[in-house]
Amino acid sequence: MNNDTRNLILAMVLSMAVLFGWGFISEEFFPTSREPATEFVDGEQVVLPDDDAGPVSITPTAIRDRADVLTDSPRVLIDTPALEGSINLTGARLDDLLLRRHHETLEADTDIRLFSPSGAQDAYFAQFGWTGDGDLPGPTTRWQASGERLTPDSPVTLSWTNDAGMRFLIELSVDEDYLFTVRQRIENRGSSAVIARPYGQIARDGTGPNEDTWTAHVGPVSSGPDGLDYDLGYDDLEGREEVAADGGWLGFTDTYWLSALIAGDGEPVRAAFRTGGGSDRYEATMQGDPLAVGPNRAASSEFRLFAGAKEVEVLERYDDYLGIPRMEGAIDWGWFGFIAKPIYHLLAWLFGLVGNFGVAIIILVVLIRIVLFPIAHKQYESMAKMRRVQPKMKALQERYKDDKPKLQQEMMQLYKTEKVNPLGGCLPIFLQIPIFYALYKTLLLAIDVRHEPFALWIRDLSAPDPLTPVNLFGFLPFDPPGFLAIGVLPILLGISMWLMMRLNPTPMDDIQKKIFGIMPWIFMFIMAPFAAGLQLYWTINNIISIGQQWMLLKKYPREEPPAEPAKAK
Repeated sequence: MNNDTRNLILAMVLSMAVLFGWGFISEEFFPTSREPATEFVDGEQVVLPDDDAGPVSITPTAIRDRADVLTDSPRVLIDTPALEGSINLTGARLDDLLLRRHHETLEADTDIRLFSPSGAQDAYFAQFGWTGDGDLPGPTTRWQASGERLTPDSPVTLSWTNDAGMRFLIELSVDEDYLFTVRQRIENRGSSAVIARPYGQIARDGTGPNEDTWTAHVGPVSSGPDGLDYDLGYDDLEGREEVAADGGWLGFTDTYWLSALIAGDGEPVRAAFRTGGGSDRYEATMQGDPLAVGPNRAASSEFRLFAGAKEVEVLERYDDYLGIPRMEGAIDWGWFGFIAKPIYHLLAWLFGLVGNFGVAIIILVVLIRIVLFPIAHKQYESMAKMRRVQPKMKALQERYKDDKPKLQQEMMQLYKTEKVNPLGGCLPIFLQIPIFYALYKTLLLAIDVRHEPFALWIRDLSAPDPLTPVNLFGFLPFDPPGFLAIGVLPILLGISMWLMMRLNPTPMDDIQKKIFGIMPWIFMFIMAPFAAGLQLYWTINNIISIGQQWMLLKKYPREEPPAEPAKAK
């Protein structure tokens, strides 16, 4: 077997390893995107249900139908611009909550369900009460309500009095977004003292539709004096796990949704996550200091509850103006958060100007290329110099093909003589990596981009491109498997990457030449499952790079190698 054949086989093996091994790597470390929002059937674009729409999915296999469970006890309605639902007066539970600003599908036919009552499949709810000795309200206590509807302008107070004259009150208020304030009060009208510890609890059955990954945490999360803690996962919970949340919060996070108990201002708390042995129910609990209430005395404490969508502006407002520490950290921006958050805010600002996130992404690419143009100009100068010295490098390879150390020494001397830096073209690529990753995190986590259209068939920039020629754009009656569902945008990405590499200096090493030749088509497969917004960013970036390289090629034209003298007969 000669060297060319061996290099070709090695290049093919490496390429296949990248192509098929990427699926296993991406599932653990780089989740691609949500499931496609649409598909093409007989050439028509059809909206699909969103599997990640909400933590609760009521199915015919539920223990009981949710609608039936909701009629078991009297309720107080919740009615705000962002929320709709009800409070169960049995147990004082917030167990029925819909998010009005977000929808399950592109058609906006149904609101997202966050909370659902116990007794239905995938129950998810919050409740408040007291622990201690004596006759205290519990999960089956029937509370009396001061009103029929909880709105931002009309708080509601739940009350219950035991036989000893102890009156327990839960005063509930809600803002325009997703924040409930829960003030728990004990009024002792009896003849003996009572000691009770106020608590708040969030309970959920199951772990929700999303999976915890290296780049996007899903599951238990807390914030306390030591900062944010993403280290706990559902699999780590065995029994009770104490966490530090004094002056902070704890709860459960999904990709787009969050439920969190928040400590009162300056109040110390005991906080923990827990699960029963072998149980699929997970709980986040927060307890305040015990309240000692003597006869004819009263005492109160306060918790807050966040239950809603992780909208960046809302979380930042709670952090900045309400003093809830690190609330915006519920969105796990990751290591490059210092770049990801500015990229998000720039995109959101551009979206506010143009009204289309796809156009905003294109403008973002243009702005980044303008900022990096001086560096890119240096890169193209370096590439032009590399092209000029290629004939000399080829001659050195022929001369020292049997002496690799000597070849390396002579090539380094050539670089020094010609003032060429072989790594000069790498800096712009390294600078773009954190920007690309920041956009990846934005499209993966920012709910603002969810269900946002671009143009034509791209109706959701946070989902993969649904239009693929593999099934003749939906005219063939089958859905291609994930690694073959190559949309139009990934194909354009591969073509643009191939054209861009054609303008680059040809690698001198044969194996590098072969790998670079098929790399664009490998990346076409790799990028196919990613969000269409990311595919759009990379494709536009390649097109601009091609234009810049074409302009620089006119400025630094290729030099033809000198003609070889005719050989004597």
